[in-house]
Amino acid sequence: MSFGGFRSMWVMAMFDLPTTTKAERKAYQGFRKVLLKDGFLRIQFSVYARHCASEENAVVHENRVEVSLPPDGEIRLLRLTDKQFERMKVFYGKKRKPAEKAPEQLSFF
Repeated sequence: MSFGGFRSMWVMAMFDLPTTTKAERKAYQGFRKVLLKDGFLRIQFSVYARHCASEENAVVHENRVEVSLPPDGEIRLLRLTDKQFERMKVFYGKKRKPAEKAPEQLSFF
């Protein structure tokens, strides 16, 4: 969806963080909490997505993810348009369920 030159999109964060030691598990949980507090939704284990109203908004959230990365971790961020996100197919066992939809409200800055 595009409003006044702004194109809404999804930012997907996929990450690998070590969880061998108690300190690593604590860092993993802290990182997940940062993502959730910043509006990311869990899509799968270690895969979170957040809807953003514009590319500028996506950059803000990407920067927040980057500075929150524990020292021994790895993150991959991917931007998807609403249309690309809608095309995602999600399967649970033998039943297919619809993917998450973009929010219907408008964001004003």
